[in-house]
Amino acid sequence: MDFKLTEEQLMIQQAARDFAQNELLPGVIERDEHQKFPTEQVKKLGELGFLGMMVDPKYGGSGLDTISYAIAMEELSKVDASSSVVVSVNNSLVCWGLETFGNEEQKQKYLTKLATGEIIGAFCLSEPEAGSDATSQKTTAIDKGDHYLLNGTKNWITNGSTASVYLVIAQTDREKGHKGINALIVEKGAPGFEIGPKENKLGIRGSDTHSLMFNDVKVPKENRIGEDGFGFKFAMKTLGGGRIGIAAQALGIAAGAYELALKYSKQRKAFGTEIYNHQAIAFKLADMHTQIEAARHLVYKAAWDKDNGNNYDVSSAMAKLYASQVAMDTTIEAVQVHGGNGFVKDYHVERLMRDAKITQIYEGTSEIQKIVISRNIINK
Repeated sequence: MDFKLTEEQLMIQQAARDFAQNELLPGVIERDEHQKFPTEQVKKLGELGFLGMMVDPKYGGSGLDTISYAIAMEELSKVDASSSVVVSVNNSLVCWGLETFGNEEQKQKYLTKLATGEIIGAFCLSEPEAGSDATSQKTTAIDKGDHYLLNGTKNWITNGSTASVYLVIAQTDREKGHKGINALIVEKGAPGFEIGPKENKLGIRGSDTHSLMFNDVKVPKENRIGEDGFGFKFAMKTLGGGRIGIAAQALGIAAGAYELALKYSKQRKAFGTEIYNHQAIAFKLADMHTQIEAARHLVYKAAWDKDNGNNYDVSSAMAKLYASQVAMDTTIEAVQVHGGNGFVKDYHVERLMRDAKITQIYEGTSEIQKIVISRNIINK
């Protein structure tokens, strides 16, 4: 077992850390306050190769491993989870799904632009009645010969208004259940495709989350990903890798809150000494550091499994389940360490606490992760 990062991985870590401090930190509170999408920051992330990290260079990507991606996600998420979720969706769900399961024409047409950040993508699975239960798709894609006719609504879609390409999961043959679901590539501006108002959210407020409505949208047959009926499997395979990205995001949120709490504990004095000298605070810091390190090992293990061709369904589920819980626990304690200042926006920890909650919900709730883990260990 080798716990050392490679030189390349260390360079990625430093580059992401520098970008977070120099580009994301300025204005992050204002973007959160006004629900402002980080347009300029995302553009620069694309220019630096962060939006197609794992994509083959022949399609414009950086050709990096999953561990490098997880490292970058952690560093970006320490400062701005609203920006890092754009990186996660574009890399894990959209680019990876297209590169792994799309045909060459689809890769040339869409992946090359997505990998370079020329455009960004969105992954459209959740619906008003189909969140955790992804088999209950009400959105339909009726086969019309040379095209599908798409009708339905998708909810809570990240990059909802800023994406140019949408991977939409829809039911073609209800009698076949999950085997009658397809994944379709839908372009922004298609007739009948409407974007709803931006959601007013608790956290990751800079990220643009919208409902999408499809009213008799014609989708060419060549925009179907994989064979007929492959959509559900496509969604599940893609989400497996997506959970690594969100686990890394949760890890970053926790680590960012811990670093702020540690720094504050060395500056703030109470009863004649810095507060880290009080056991009540010192033990909080010890617990936070230990839990973050454990979460980091789970995240890296899941990324390593993916890179080495191992089944990563369970390792990614465990990583997301644990890291998201650590994110909640750590951010709550970071606010506590800051005392009254922790309740004030200028100190950042209250925002990190609000951002942490979504990591227990999107790309599979914590309860879904427990189902994945328990089914695996019971059926062994």
